[in-house]
Amino acid sequence: MKKRLSRFILCCIAAFFLYPSLHMSASSHDAGERADILFLHDTHSHLNSFSTVENGQDVTLGGFARIKTLIDEVKEENPDALFLDAGDFSMGTLVQTIFHTEAAELRMLGALGCDVTTLGNHEFDYRSQGLAGALEAAVSCGETIPAMVLCNIDWETMEAEGLSADQKLLKDAFALYGMKDYVVLTKGGLKIAVLGVFGEDSLACAPTCALKFRDISEAAAATVKEIRENEDVDMIICVSHGGTSDDEGKSEDEILAKNVPEIDLIISGHSHTTLEQPILHGNTYVVSCGSYGRNLGSLSMSRNPDGRWHMERYDLLPVTEAVSPDSAAQEKIDSLMENVDSSYLARFGYTGDQVLTRNTVQFSTSDDLYNTHTEHNLGNLLADAFAYGVSQADDADSHPVDVAIVPSGCVRDTFGTGDITVEDVFNAYSLGIGADGVPGYPLISMYLTGAELKTGAEIDASVSDFMPSARLYLSGFHFSFNPNRLILNKVTDCYMTNDQNERMEIEDDRLYRVVCDLYSGQMLGAVTDVSYGILSVQPKFADGTPIENIEDAIILSHGQEVKAWASVAGYLDSMEDSDGDGISDMSQYYAGTQGRKIVEDSRAIGDLLKKPNKFAFIILAIVLMLLLLAVLLIRFLVRLIRKAAGRN
Repeated sequence: MKKRLSRFILCCIAAFFLYPSLHMSASSHDAGERADILFLHDTHSHLNSFSTVENGQDVTLGGFARIKTLIDEVKEENPDALFLDAGDFSMGTLVQTIFHTEAAELRMLGALGCDVTTLGNHEFDYRSQGLAGALEAAVSCGETIPAMVLCNIDWETMEAEGLSADQKLLKDAFALYGMKDYVVLTKGGLKIAVLGVFGEDSLACAPTCALKFRDISEAAAATVKEIRENEDVDMIICVSHGGTSDDEGKSEDEILAKNVPEIDLIISGHSHTTLEQPILHGNTYVVSCGSYGRNLGSLSMSRNPDGRWHMERYDLLPVTEAVSPDSAAQEKIDSLMENVDSSYLARFGYTGDQVLTRNTVQFSTSDDLYNTHTEHNLGNLLADAFAYGVSQADDADSHPVDVAIVPSGCVRDTFGTGDITVEDVFNAYSLGIGADGVPGYPLISMYLTGAELKTGAEIDASVSDFMPSARLYLSGFHFSFNPNRLILNKVTDCYMTNDQNERMEIEDDRLYRVVCDLYSGQMLGAVTDVSYGILSVQPKFADGTPIENIEDAIILSHGQEVKAWASVAGYLDSMEDSDGDGISDMSQYYAGTQGRKIVEDSRAIGDLLKKPNKFAFIILAIVLMLLLLAVLLIRFLVRLIRKAAGRN
C-alpha cells in the first residue's frame, strides 16, 4: 500500500513539473496544423496600379505597393504565411520593356516576399534570349527573389534529339537561377512541398517557346512520388500554369486534381479565372484569384485526422484605391520605372504619361472581346489603328491595306473615359517582341485570296467559340453569321468596303493585302490545328509566293519595325482636336458600331439552309455516309439475329 502511495505521489510531482512543457508541446503541435497561404498569378507586369473599366465604371485597381500592404496585414497575424505565384508575371505594361534587362517583375515578387513562382507562357514572349536575360538579371541584382519550380520540362527527349542553341541557353539560365522540379519550405513547423507545371494550352499560346514539355499529370505524379519517397512533408502544393474553364471538370488543372489526388492544393494560373469559391476534387482544392493583381488570394487550411487538409477560409482580397500603398514598395517600383522613358519610349518620341486623346466614349472591355461573340467598338478602333499605322509608314509595299485584323487574345485592356496616355495604350496592346529585339509585336503584311478571307470569317464564326482568343475584329471587311447554322457554314454574307464605305464584292481568286500583328501570324497554324486542317490559310507575298518565315512579312518604316501599340498611339494622337486645347479628342464614330460583324440569331429553316458553302456539302456527305453505314450495320445485325433465331 505504501509503495502504491509513493508511486502515486511521484507521478503527481512529475506531472506537476512536466505539465508546462507538455502543454507547450501540444500548443505548438496544434498551431502547426494550420497553414495560411497567399497567392497571385497572371499579374502581367502590373507593378503599378492601373486604370480600367469594370461593370461600366472607370476604376483604378491593383498595384504591388497596395498588395504589399495586404500581405503585411496577413503576416502580422501569421508571419509564417506562405506566398506563391503561378506564373505569367510578365508582359502587360510598360514595365515589361525592361523585363530582359532588369527583371523588374521577379525583383518585385521578391520584394513582396513571394516564396515560389513558376513560368507562364508569356515569360517566353521575349524568346529564349529574353527569358534567359531576365533570369540572369534577377540573379545578378543581389536582391531576394522567389524560388522557381517547373517539373514537366522534357529535357530527356530534347537531349536525346540534341539540344538546340535556344534549349541550351535556357537550360543554363534555369541552372543559374536554381530552378527545380520542387522545393520544400518550412513554415511554422510545417514542411510544405511546392512543385510547378506548365500546361498544354500554355505551350500552344507560346509560339516562340523552344522547349518541349511532358503531360502535366504524368510529370506531377512522378514528382509527387519522388517527394513522398525522399521528403517528410506535411502538405503538397502545385503552382500550375494550366488553367480552369467554364467546362466544369474538364480544365487542365481540374484534370490534374483528379489524376494526382496526393496534391493538396493547386494554385491555378493561365486562364485568368476568378474563382469566388475553390473547386474541390476528392481532397484536392483548385483556387484562382484573377489577373493583373486585381485580387490577392488568401486562404487557411487545417489538417484532418486522416492527414489530409481542409480549407477553413478562402478570400479574394480586392486591391483597390481603398488600400493604402506601401511607401517602400512604391519607391522601388518608381526606381525601376525611371529608365523606361529613356531606354524604350524615347525611340518612339513618347513619354509614358503623355496624353494622346481625351475620351468620352464608353468602350467595350477586353473581356467583352473575348467572351461575347459580336462586334465591339474597341476591336474596331484597334483594327482601324493598324490600318492607319501602315498608311503612315515608309513601307516598301505601296499597295493600300485592304483588311486589318485584331484578335481578341492580343487585347489586354480597354480605355476608360478621360485622358488616354501612352501607358494606357501600351497596356491595351502590350505583348511580345519583334525580330529586332525591341519590345512590342510588330505589324506584318501578307496577302490572302478572297476565298481565304471568307475562310477567315468562317474561322471567326465557327472556331472561335472553341478558341475565344481567335475572335477577329476587322477594318475594311464586313460579314454576317448565324450561330445556329451548321458548323463551318455559319457565315451568310461577307464583303469589303472602300474609303467611302461603299460595298465591294470579294473576288475569290484575287489577292488582298491584310495586316495584323506578328503573334497573330504565328498563331495561324494553331487555328488550322483546332479545325483539324479543314480551315486553313496560306500567307503570301504580293506576287503570290508563300511566306515560309512569317518574320519576313514584318513591316518596316525608316528601317524600324512598325509596332502594333505605336500604331494605336499614333492613330489616337492623329484624331481631331475638336475643342482646340491642343489634345486630340476621341472620334464619336466609335460611340456605336459600324456593322462589321452582324449576328443573325435566327432559327428559321430558310435562314438555316440558305447559301450553303463547300463545307456544308462536305459535312452533309459525311453525315449521309455515316447514315448509310448505320443502315448497313443494322441490316447486318438483323440478319445475324434471324440466323441465330433459325438455328434455335
